[in-house]
Amino acid sequence: MSMSTEICLLITSGNGPGECHQAVVGVLRRLQQEADFAGLELDVSATPARHGLKSAVILLHGAEARAFADRWQGTIRWRAKSTLRPHHKRINWFVGVSELVQQANQAMAIGRHEVTFESFRAGGPGGQHQNTTDSAVRATHGPTGLVAVAREMRSQHRNKALALKRLQALMCAQAAADQEADRGSQNQLHNALERGNPIRCFKGRAFHEEGGKR
Repeated sequence: MSMSTEICLLITSGNGPGECHQAVVGVLRRLQQEADFAGLELDVSATPARHGLKSAVILLHGAEARAFADRWQGTIRWRAKSTLRPHHKRINWFVGVSELVQQANQAMAIGRHEVTFESFRAGGPGGQHQNTTDSAVRATHGPTGLVAVAREMRSQHRNKALALKRLQALMCAQAAADQEADRGSQNQLHNALERGNPIRCFKGRAFHEEGGKR
């Protein structure tokens, strides 16, 4: 059996306008749909903006996480007429997807009293091929509102421990993303976006994929 891999991705609008914030929402939605179809678990920490999301941190879990992440990393183009500025001529909006490498010294302690655990019945990822379990666990960190889910294990106790571990990893990933933003690297990323060839292209409000690079 292939070993599970954990990959952390950052979706960022850089210093782009509100339309790019909308694009982050669309990219995140498509990524979540494809991850579910591929049988991958994921946890998300999003930074909201007025018209969508400024950025989103995604933790992918699963044997195929690396191959999946590689298909998303790079510049993403969204082609759509602006609903925020109807008379604006621009129709191409860009966001970036890149891997966040966490440092070993970024471990963050979480007090048990800060976390609420909820068990629930849920199907695993994989669409119609999913297995239903009664032992799934959702961990919510009260101070930040971050949520992590574990449902792969048959034991609720093991899922609880795994959810807590993922919650800690998600907090570390968000901290790493915040550090990147503080250093202004997101702005640098966005400034390079339009000059690069998009790895994937989408169009319209439904975010249909165009026949571009994969």
